[in-house]
Amino acid sequence: MAKRVTMRILTPIAGLALLGMTVTGCAILAGTAVGAGAGAAVAAGTGNDPGKGALIGAGVGAAAGTIYTITK
Repeated sequence: MAKRVTMRILTPIAGLALLGMTVTGCAILAGTAVGAGAGAAVAAGTGNDPGKGALIGAGVGAAAGTIYTITK
């Protein structure tokens, strides 16, 4: 019985916490996705490994998304 009451209380709290993290992380995720795509495209265009370009681009995009989130 106590387990049900605890779950009934904690479930909405956990849901709101996840929602807050998702809203905050949108710019970071978008920056990562755009950076990975751009990095892969540039690497493929220059004859380098697109996988490595995607990794570098994802890192740069995530950093840019983080800076955007902090300054907004």
